[in-house]
Amino acid sequence: MTDTIRTESETRAHGGVQGVYSHDSEATGTAMTFSVFVPHHDEGARLPVVWYLSGLTCNHANVTEKGEFRGACAEHGLIFIAPDTSPRGEEVPDDDAYDFGKGAGFYVDATEEPWCEHYRMRSYIEDELPTLIAKEFPMADLQREGIMGHSMGGHGALTIGLRNPDRFKAVSAFAPIVAPLECPWGEKALTGYLGEDRGAWRAYDACALIADGNTVDELLVDQGTADQFLDEQLKPDLFEKACADAGIALTLNRREGYDHSYYFISTFMPDHIAWHAERLKRG
Repeated sequence: MTDTIRTESETRAHGGVQGVYSHDSEATGTAMTFSVFVPHHDEGARLPVVWYLSGLTCNHANVTEKGEFRGACAEHGLIFIAPDTSPRGEEVPDDDAYDFGKGAGFYVDATEEPWCEHYRMRSYIEDELPTLIAKEFPMADLQREGIMGHSMGGHGALTIGLRNPDRFKAVSAFAPIVAPLECPWGEKALTGYLGEDRGAWRAYDACALIADGNTVDELLVDQGTADQFLDEQLKPDLFEKACADAGIALTLNRREGYDHSYYFISTFMPDHIAWHAERLKRG
């Protein structure tokens, strides 16, 4: 590691190394923390990368500690990267509610005061952090990238994947927010970060992006039928229709009895890792 990155911890796991690192971000103007799992690999090997974006109230630690991805990543030879969900620090503005401010960056570049100075998670995820990973982890093959996420992070994964179809060879999500223009979480966050012009919101709405012509060949989504946010916030039927109208091959698994928690995510994480591995190893 160089002076650019600080090692917070490194732990042996499944034959590889689970690390937690931090650095000073130009995009957010704050220190940012992220985790990286690198499976055992031959010297000089280049491994595909899967990005995981977390949901509301979370940071890098939630999936790192509860996602149960390392066994599958070790089996398939995938690097797994989990960034934070927002900037942090005393200088960063916040909101008392759980669904806006710290822990709720929604993977946008904010344009409204006071959020626009630090809440630049789109630039951080799409540009700055990948550049840092390429520099610090030479075994990471950033020509073979997939992206996945949960809830707000599922929204992030779908929108980033749809905006960058040539970059991401596989895109999947657990219980994603698919239509922020049509749900309370999205309306609150996008109004706060981007202002009242709903046209500016469309770049951060998976259904709107598809309607506007953004496309990928295929998508994988898992959704629990007992999810407490299913009808009001997540609305997978809207996404299913958008994909059907656009000719996108969507696999939407409705998992009977599963809720919104990491018990749900960890159960089906190996399926998603295997799905990504199959597509990334074609590259």
